[in-house]
Amino acid sequence: MIDLRLLREDPDRVRASQRARGEDVDLVDALLSADERRRSSGLRFDELRSEQKQLGKLIPKAAPEERAELLKKAEQLKADVKAADAEQHEADEEARRLLLLLGNIVHEDVPVGGEEDFVVLETHGTVRDFAAEGFEPKDHLELGESLGAIDVERGAKVSGSRFYYLTGVGALLELALVNAAIAQATEAGFIPMLTPALVRPRAMEGTGFLGQAAENVYHLEKDDYYLVGTSEVPLAAYHMDEIIEAEKLPLRYAGFSPCFRREAGTYGKDTRGIFRVHQFDKVEMFSYVAPEDAEAEHLRLLEWEKQWLTSLELPFQVIDVATGDLGSSASRKYDCEAWIPTQGKYRELTSASNCDSFQARRLSVRMRESADGKKTVQPLATLNGTLCAVPRTIVAILENHQLADGSVRVPPVLRPYLGGREILEPIAK
Repeated sequence: MIDLRLLREDPDRVRASQRARGEDVDLVDALLSADERRRSSGLRFDELRSEQKQLGKLIPKAAPEERAELLKKAEQLKADVKAADAEQHEADEEARRLLLLLGNIVHEDVPVGGEEDFVVLETHGTVRDFAAEGFEPKDHLELGESLGAIDVERGAKVSGSRFYYLTGVGALLELALVNAAIAQATEAGFIPMLTPALVRPRAMEGTGFLGQAAENVYHLEKDDYYLVGTSEVPLAAYHMDEIIEAEKLPLRYAGFSPCFRREAGTYGKDTRGIFRVHQFDKVEMFSYVAPEDAEAEHLRLLEWEKQWLTSLELPFQVIDVATGDLGSSASRKYDCEAWIPTQGKYRELTSASNCDSFQARRLSVRMRESADGKKTVQPLATLNGTLCAVPRTIVAILENHQLADGSVRVPPVLRPYLGGREILEPIAK
């Protein structure tokens, strides 16, 4: 959530952010009104409570002829205090409800617009000219099936559409990717983590996934648990309700977990193969930093993602995601999109988001620092960055590194995790 002081002091900035996101601007005024009601009802409660305490001191000392009147007044004050407390609680709940609906304040440099209004910042690698090489590229599913690596037919039989099996070298390729990604993250100073796939509502709400993203979340109603769509959720909640000493920052974690997404609203999109699926594994980077270090950390996460994709020898571009495609928690997001030959375009493989103190405020994660002999406690900043979303990375590797005979060259960074294999070859049918 945003800082209420910012809302009070600069509501026009919050309105502009909501407008840029394409979200409800009237929410700002509704929240301002609720906040004013919350503060005035709180003040009213404090005044009545003070008066009640003063009256409580007078009654024992009052003369008998005055005591009856004071007791009558005390009864009325008791009712007034109870009513004021209820009003304060109601106003506080309403203000909090509205505050949770408000997205993070968009960074001033983010391009304004929808999904297609991103700005390309960088392009890396060379897109292969398959025509010059004398053959038509196969898509990842055709390659994966011939390699004995992907089985979507049986995935659909067992679980329905958008499910799959990785088999043989497909399973080995996933394990190689995960191990290589964790090795890079560990070398960069991240602490490896295996995180829960089920979380309580507060963890999901605290990271901002029960707002506009709620339609894509799986909820187990009987137990009131949520299946995570990214290990960002349990990593953000890892220090929930804690105070971290400033000298321990930054804290960096690399989480590996299964991820589950309903993919609501994507009917007819990417229905072939494993590019868009309901369940997949992912390695996610997550950072806790001081607020003033958040923008620099954001660029560091992006550099680690670029390093990873470069090590896989994939052509890719970096985009500055537009305001309407940010997600409620992020103030700014960079995506790395790999070239997919059979689609003839770049597609998202990784994202790096700066959430400032938005998630930390919702999850009550704070930092304590000392200055001039005084200790202060304030929300810190959180950031996240995908290092390896496995299925999409497999798609990019198979299509970009395929050879004319249907085999696939293994990038050198993965070979130590694949028993030294340099080539994945089709299996005999």
